[in-house]
Amino acid sequence: MLDWTSIADTIASWALDFVYFGLVIGTIVVVILDNRNPVKTMAWVLVLVFLPIVGLVFYFFFGRSQRRVRLIEKKSYGSLLKKPLAEYVSQDVCTLPGDYDRLIRFFRKTNQAFPFEGNRVEIYTNGYTKLQSLLRELRKARTHIHLQYYIFEDDAVGRIVKDALLEKARKGIEVRVLYDDVGSWKVPNHFYEEMREAGIEVRSFLKVRFPLFTSSVNYRNHRKIVVIDGRIGFVGGMNLAERYVKGMSWGIWRDTHLLIEGKAVHGLQTSFLMDWYFVDGTLITASCYFPRIEPVGPSMIQIVTSQPIGPWKEIMQGLEIALLSAKKYFFMQTPYFLPTESFLTAMQNAALSGVDIRLMLPERADSTITHWASCSYLSDILRAGVKVYLYRKGFLHSKLMVSDDMLSTVGSTNLDFRSFEHNFEVNAFIYDMETALQMKEIFLEDQRECTQLYLKSWKKRPFQEKAIESVMRVLSPLL
Repeated sequence: MLDWTSIADTIASWALDFVYFGLVIGTIVVVILDNRNPVKTMAWVLVLVFLPIVGLVFYFFFGRSQRRVRLIEKKSYGSLLKKPLAEYVSQDVCTLPGDYDRLIRFFRKTNQAFPFEGNRVEIYTNGYTKLQSLLRELRKARTHIHLQYYIFEDDAVGRIVKDALLEKARKGIEVRVLYDDVGSWKVPNHFYEEMREAGIEVRSFLKVRFPLFTSSVNYRNHRKIVVIDGRIGFVGGMNLAERYVKGMSWGIWRDTHLLIEGKAVHGLQTSFLMDWYFVDGTLITASCYFPRIEPVGPSMIQIVTSQPIGPWKEIMQGLEIALLSAKKYFFMQTPYFLPTESFLTAMQNAALSGVDIRLMLPERADSTITHWASCSYLSDILRAGVKVYLYRKGFLHSKLMVSDDMLSTVGSTNLDFRSFEHNFEVNAFIYDMETALQMKEIFLEDQRECTQLYLKSWKKRPFQEKAIESVMRVLSPLL
């Protein structure tokens, strides 16, 4: 007598196996046909083959490419660029520094990043002085405040900034706030509701209802921008959270942020308004947001953005050009070092050609897995002659880079796959000897708080450390 229950169970098991393996194989085909970086493609294929369940979950939540999505239509983007373009064209003289002509033109062509002369720059290397300056400038606001952060916490720092915004909104100042929904997803809704009730326009970037169950988690707005009256701007690596001021239990929080006064603020304004259009659907192009500004300082600045949905990786490619154009030195600070193959090669080539390439990382990071993966790349660059320093005083979150006493850049971009390929980022590229020398001195001061790595001793670390780092390196394109 046939056991129909057993037969049904067998058929159901076969069907589930067929669907399951079909899904895995189909996903692998999709990954391959997406024509990504081969290293990244192989990482996904390996995860899907050897850890199929975990791989499927991670791919559907974090791996699907959305690069073909259009952020803003060309007509609207052209309207948004009219005001800064007019200001750029109206400059009496705009002499590009010869050594950086190629880099400036690259950003101009790929990113519509106009090089503006006559700017003043203030540099902040800790959260307390940056917060003081931000609050001081917020109190001076007369027409509008545009504030955008990846993290806007409901803690002492977040609340003091919120109170400053509430005060200005009650006085009739236009205030718009944009925060990243994943970066700030633990913040209670009433924190933002209080601002909305006071008339502040508050929006979240790429709203995520269920953070663990959407591929939108993979594409985050990592930018930190403040624009006040179209004349004063802030950009850099610091978010609005208490740890950026007080540090960690095991050390200080070392970061870098800028205040910019001058026409370059038009670039920050354009970036903010483009993101605002994306989340709100409102195109803001009025002249009051792009006022006429007279020269106030010696710096030429380009505000450069990058996003995961365009054809180019502007900031990454620009940094590669800058590395390969350096004649004497190129110093870098980053909390995470998970470079793309092209960026790693650029670093090695620059060092092998005799340029003094220095990389500074935290000795202890806020993410153990990412830190392990970062360490796996250090032998590759040490072997090429790159000098590597580990910052001991606390957590180094700074994204400062300086080269040849003329070029410096500070922004939100880390030297890792996520910043280069998945996040919405912004950096200020500054062409000015005075600012570059200040940045260089900041780097050298931090270097005194570091341990320098040497290839001979680095190779002697325990086998288990090397093994863990190697495994994390295989997964680094996915981190």
